[in-house]
Amino acid sequence: MAASSSEPPKKRARVEDATGGAGSETNGANSDGLKVDVDTAEKGIAEDDEDYRDNVADGATEAPKASDLYLDTINRALLDFDFEKLCSVSLSNINVYGCLVCGKYFQGRGKSSYAYAHSIHDDHHVFINLETIKVFVLPDGYEVSDPSLEDIAFYLKPSFTPASTSQLSTPAHLTKLSYDLSSKPYLPGYVGLNNIKRHDHMNVIIHTLLHVPPLRDHLLLSNFRGKESELLKRFAGLAKKVWNPRLFKAQVSPHEFLQEVGRASGGKFRLENQGDPIEFLGWLLNHLHKDFGGSKKKDSSIIFRTFQGEVRMETQQVVAARDLDSDQKPRFAIDRDIKSSVSPFLFLALDLPPPPLFQDAVEKNIIPQVGIHSVLAKYDGRTTQETRGQLRRYKCQRLPPYVILHYKRFAKNMFVEEKNPTIVNFPLRGVDFKDYLDAPPSHPPTVYDLIANVTHESVAGTTRDKENTVWKVHLRAGSGGGDKEKWFQIQDLIVEEIRKEMIFLGETVLQVWERRNASDKSMDVDP
Repeated sequence: MAASSSEPPKKRARVEDATGGAGSETNGANSDGLKVDVDTAEKGIAEDDEDYRDNVADGATEAPKASDLYLDTINRALLDFDFEKLCSVSLSNINVYGCLVCGKYFQGRGKSSYAYAHSIHDDHHVFINLETIKVFVLPDGYEVSDPSLEDIAFYLKPSFTPASTSQLSTPAHLTKLSYDLSSKPYLPGYVGLNNIKRHDHMNVIIHTLLHVPPLRDHLLLSNFRGKESELLKRFAGLAKKVWNPRLFKAQVSPHEFLQEVGRASGGKFRLENQGDPIEFLGWLLNHLHKDFGGSKKKDSSIIFRTFQGEVRMETQQVVAARDLDSDQKPRFAIDRDIKSSVSPFLFLALDLPPPPLFQDAVEKNIIPQVGIHSVLAKYDGRTTQETRGQLRRYKCQRLPPYVILHYKRFAKNMFVEEKNPTIVNFPLRGVDFKDYLDAPPSHPPTVYDLIANVTHESVAGTTRDKENTVWKVHLRAGSGGGDKEKWFQIQDLIVEEIRKEMIFLGETVLQVWERRNASDKSMDVDP
């Protein structure tokens, strides 16, 4: 798909000695063509600008017009800015340019740079600086400023305003379909994430977090250019791509972000290794909290303000008595002393009832089911759990605006990791958490609506086989129930609308619930 200016573009003769100057050694190759002078390369963009000023001062080039450019050679179908911004020859991330003709990355644009050589050898002439988004024609070396390039700049670095982000969770967003270069329609925010190797368990967490409005809006409106961590910058960049209304392709690759995840986690979370999404979620939330400047204090970051609550735990010790019962077995007693403590949480862990060990011929194909309130009873302050010789009772003291529930579906025995196939029944709207909360009347509303649901499927058996496992996420679009909202199921690159009554049939592992606004007078509250 070619861009053109107001007049038919005309190729100008190449002036091969018109570039270079003070920065000609910036990214120069040695005899093997692979190494660069990094100390000189770090001067970067400034020296490129000096090259252009020197050329104009020497009279080597005259001020170009839009009609002189090679804009008709740009091939948008080959442009892909989702991968790490590394030179395809030197693998350096300093002062990298993207060729708008073939999509490859090259370092620098000085006379001895890789981009300069590419422009001569391959007859490709239009390059964009991946950091400044300035476009240049090589080997001539002049900057291009043309309205037809604005879509490429927006695709590379999307920008959002408070007005635009305020509409992303409303029914109005459902009417704002976008179209990619092949005229394929898509709804911004509900696009596929490429599964490069085996990281679908991380893809579902990425989607889940990028659909939590406060965190999403904070990332979309960010402009990280200071001392923020590379992980935070790349996560914000990925958020902007997922919600970009002007994508060239209706899909996004999280490769650049996940490469930084691998580095930041010391190799714990890697593209090629299947893993646990809950473990990844816990690591990512804590890491983002730290990178946002958060501390141990309540509400010290957008992560804590959005997801952190408090739970009280009461503990009683089980002790053995000195005497024996009639069967000569030791008696046990419960210590009357109750120890109570309050701790913060980012998500609540829920235990599923064990499935029946034996089933007859009639019941062997019946999958056990349980209601959401049955598993939430763990936090009613009365239900007792025995753990390592202790009796424990839990009750929430403060609920966050967004409650993350983790259904503990996997358990390890001596040999394998088994999965509990119990289905959890839940409504999409109106779950009231008041029975699981001790709080003053001034506490915000306790009614929550579902916005994200992560499920697991095993292709073979009931274990979490790394080779035969599938992670999916259900995401709400719009709000208010009925025709005001839709639900989408995303599995890597597969995005499809799903009927609401089909959502609870999956083996749910993770959910995110959104506190209902006090002004919402809807009566659809789960009894």
